[in-house]
Amino acid sequence: MHPFRQAVERKDMDAVEALLADDVVFTSPVVFKPYTGKAITAAILRAVAEVFEDFTYEREIGAPGARDHALVFTATVGGKHLQGCDFLRVDDSGKIEELMVMVRPLSAAKALAEAMGARFDAIAREAAGT
Repeated sequence: MHPFRQAVERKDMDAVEALLADDVVFTSPVVFKPYTGKAITAAILRAVAEVFEDFTYEREIGAPGARDHALVFTATVGGKHLQGCDFLRVDDSGKIEELMVMVRPLSAAKALAEAMGARFDAIAREAAGT
């Protein structure tokens, strides 16, 4: 089991943050431009952990020691059931250098965008350390 999955399942967001490379690139399912950096990515992931209800990883794709992994999940947000996938790429030291999230269906993606948009000022403040 990938350490990222273990940390998320334990709801240990400090451990999740520790797995991120300093220059990690996070690609959101609801925002066009990727976010770069550990602070903003960690803040977004903390908010997502609050927004998602009934979050469960269903399966993991990727060989142990491989650079690329896919973690398939289900959750509920705003009353909408969703399916999604975390696509991870790790660097030579095992830190996550790329994290791309995709979700479906569109109605759930819209509910996720709305819930995260309502939190974005707080996310930005956390990432800035203020």
